[in-house]
Amino acid sequence: MSEKSHATTGTGETTATAAAGAEQYIAAEELVWTEEQERAAAERVAAAIAADTGASVRQVKTTVSLLDEGNTIPFIARYRKEMTGELDENKLREIEDRLKYLRGLEERKKEVLRLIAEQGKLTAALRDAVGRAAKLTEVEDLYRPYKQKRKTRASVAKEKGLEPLAGWILSRPRTGALLAEAEKYVSEEKGVASAEEAAAGALDIIAEIIADDAEVRAWVRRYTTNYAVLVTEAKDSSVESVYEMYYNYREPVKKLPPHRTLAINRGEREQVLKVSLELEPVPIYQWIGRRYVREDSVVRDAMESAVEDAYKRLIAPSIEREVRAELTEKAEEHAITIFAENLRNLLLQPPVRGKVVLGVDPAFRTGCKLAVVDDTGKVLDIAVTYPTAPHNKVAEAEAVFKKLIDKHGIDLIVIGNGTASRETEQFVAGLIGKIYEESGRSLQYLIVNEAGASVYSASKVAQEEFPEFDVAERSAVSIARRLQDPLAELVKIDPKAIGVGQYQHDVAPKRLEESLGGVVESAVNHVGVDVNTASPSLLSYVAGVSSTIAKNIVKYREENGKFTSRSELARVPRLGAKTFEQCVGFLRVPEAVNPLDNTPIHPESYPVVDKLFRELRLELDRLGSDDLRRLIDAVDPAQLASQLDVGVPTLRDILDSLKRPGRDPREELPPPIFKTGVLKLEDLAVGMELQGTVRNVTDFGAFVDIGVKNDGLVHISQLSNRFVKHPMDVVSVGDNVTVWVLGVDLNKGRVSLTMKGPNA
Repeated sequence: MSEKSHATTGTGETTATAAAGAEQYIAAEELVWTEEQERAAAERVAAAIAADTGASVRQVKTTVSLLDEGNTIPFIARYRKEMTGELDENKLREIEDRLKYLRGLEERKKEVLRLIAEQGKLTAALRDAVGRAAKLTEVEDLYRPYKQKRKTRASVAKEKGLEPLAGWILSRPRTGALLAEAEKYVSEEKGVASAEEAAAGALDIIAEIIADDAEVRAWVRRYTTNYAVLVTEAKDSSVESVYEMYYNYREPVKKLPPHRTLAINRGEREQVLKVSLELEPVPIYQWIGRRYVREDSVVRDAMESAVEDAYKRLIAPSIEREVRAELTEKAEEHAITIFAENLRNLLLQPPVRGKVVLGVDPAFRTGCKLAVVDDTGKVLDIAVTYPTAPHNKVAEAEAVFKKLIDKHGIDLIVIGNGTASRETEQFVAGLIGKIYEESGRSLQYLIVNEAGASVYSASKVAQEEFPEFDVAERSAVSIARRLQDPLAELVKIDPKAIGVGQYQHDVAPKRLEESLGGVVESAVNHVGVDVNTASPSLLSYVAGVSSTIAKNIVKYREENGKFTSRSELARVPRLGAKTFEQCVGFLRVPEAVNPLDNTPIHPESYPVVDKLFRELRLELDRLGSDDLRRLIDAVDPAQLASQLDVGVPTLRDILDSLKRPGRDPREELPPPIFKTGVLKLEDLAVGMELQGTVRNVTDFGAFVDIGVKNDGLVHISQLSNRFVKHPMDVVSVGDNVTVWVLGVDLNKGRVSLTMKGPNA
């Protein structure tokens, strides 16, 4: 950049943004967006998304087109594979997210150009710079000099007529004297009492010009991100808190892990911690100085003072906020990713079918609420017992349990893991032992994660489902049902209330809600939904189905009896052609005349199936038969696809569905671990081998339920003999794992575990 690049125009703008003073300014009415410009913007967006996601430009354009036509992500992922090149749901959602951001960026660019043009300051160079900006921060940096500001020291100086003096200083003269020049601006009328005061005001204007320089801000932002150290200290070190490790803590910004960022933010929000960024400013002064200061200028010292003031007073606080905001944004995205993966694994836990279940919502003072549900989830009985302190009515509770077990033929007892859970477990384990001794009857029990059960039981959904039950009774029903079909029950609960996250309460609620909603939608459509038994809550997550349409489906079912075909869905009020197209492949009709209505095969592919069966010389009633499976295994999908005039990916899905109609993908996962006895913390010994269930996965390890009061922690370093980048590379929520006890802290109730084995 030449020496003249930052000379002033006398209006307070540098020639870097306005020299082109010679150029003609673009008027607001000239900012007309032609079709050609809109197409160019769309091309830019597609290219940027492709670069960000790793998809090809063709795949991105096709996906964008399908989304713009109103297609849902599950529908595109399952039924438009040929068009997208078999992009999976994760990649499609990534494209959708980037599309929203980049389209928003394009709209902001238009708005910024309009606002600058209305001030009569938009040049072709500035227009092009805004057009090239790839991030919102770049656009805002370019707009900053033209943004209407509240009253500042610079604006006060401008009101006093000191802009020409600032321009003279910015020209970096080799002759003259600053105070002599400043003397010309002393004015009692304008409130400038001395040359020193005039010079100070002019330097305030220059400091603001430097602080608004887009290139300066971009460089300082990068430098701060790369070299700043985040420093935390206690506001009162005498106060004990969970944040004690941060009472005197330092870590480079670029190395700060996401979970630590959110923990520090929370400590600051709760007024426990003071947080700041520490940075050596000299390299910053030098870099800015090379742009604004000339060694042989008579105003060199004044300009160096303005540079230092610009950084300390205006740039540093602003950039610190921006850098910390970016840290927080990345940490939130990471936390949401962890939560989403844990939630998906929890939702896709295998259902336990064909069992009559006794659900127990444990409590001390108010007693254990009991709910018996049959193998379809229908509530058969409700009761309350008081087997734990302070009541200790053990004999009475045993009588109630035995009566319910005998009356309803209960196979399994399910206990929520909340307050009084382990005490209730001890009671149930003892009862199971007594029943076996008395009658030889084998019963089993299971502890389930009851997170969200209380939220559900107080919700409008629960009130509509069980108006005659109180809150705790509804909770007991939920606990029983979430074993029988975790997905169908958990969709009734706000995903944020299901405790499988990491700092989920510290992230932006709207972004969390969007992401988790997508996870639930993905899980529901992956499994498929029986349209004749599904609740409105479950149906509302089917692709294309709104909550209103979900209620209409249930209402139609109640008024007209069970659906007998998928085509009958078209009669449901407000379920139009587009919704039908999106949802019908994910809805199952087990009692349908056409057996294809109970498969993931979309009705648009039924003609392909008809041609296939004619080729194989079979009738549709052979669906799922061994002879059909043998015939399918013997065919070449690529060759057959050509004969049937269908894409190979679609045909592969069709063939898989024909081999296993009505398949529930969750049933391929290992079932939960059922128990008959109970462990106490005191029973554990170092080296003991145990079976457990993963309850939560975080950045630093996995929490495993081994049957004692608190879940044990397998630290990331103990998950495997090989290096583990993230715990999710090794374990998932719901996994049944073998662990060994590393240590037991009886005072704190903590158990440390390892998955490496005793000989590792």
